[in-house]
Amino acid sequence: MQILPAIIPKSLKDLEKKLSQVRGLVSAVQIDILDGKYTPEPSWPYNEGQDEELLGICGGENSLPFADEFFFEADLMIENPDEKIEDFICAGFDRIIVHLESANNISIMLEKAKDFGIEFGVAIGLDTDIEELEECIEKIDFVQFMGIDNIGFQGEKFNPEVLEKISTLRELYPDITISVDGGVNLKNAVHLVSAGANRLAVGSAIFGSEDVGGVIAQFENL
Repeated sequence: MQILPAIIPKSLKDLEKKLSQVRGLVSAVQIDILDGKYTPEPSWPYNEGQDEELLGICGGENSLPFADEFFFEADLMIENPDEKIEDFICAGFDRIIVHLESANNISIMLEKAKDFGIEFGVAIGLDTDIEELEECIEKIDFVQFMGIDNIGFQGEKFNPEVLEKISTLRELYPDITISVDGGVNLKNAVHLVSAGANRLAVGSAIFGSEDVGGVIAQFENL
């Protein structure tokens, strides 16, 4: 099982601050990218005044903080991710997640990711039937279940209905990597793992703690 601290960055500076808190404790992190259209509120790089920052990273003018120390996963909670995926690959993200409900053409995005040697996964919301994954599940690298009703926020209440969805997918596809994002904490993590999850993205349970390292260790010891 892998634990990924999940960050919703307000800015590059905020991203650097959060990364510094888990630096040396984990090798991979999930960065949630919100456009304020698919989600109620935006994050970096869609906040006002940040339009050119991602392109600047692609152009080599800047880089993701601690770029040589982390494996970066981008959770693209944005509209039309097929139009933006190359920007995030170019910026140095090593793994891309798109949401099934917002994706127009998963095949094209998957092809782009494979061309660049990037891992590619699909996230699915609680209200979406897992049968919707049938066309792509044999081709993608992993599935991410959302454990909350309202995406784009940290600290949201966990919805236990996701446990049955995880168990069903695990039974149908024993070898698929299953990630869970949203509402994950030390109390429900053991149930998620028992249901079949083998990667957990954890936000407020880590960054809301006064002992970040201790909490990460507790998760890893599950």
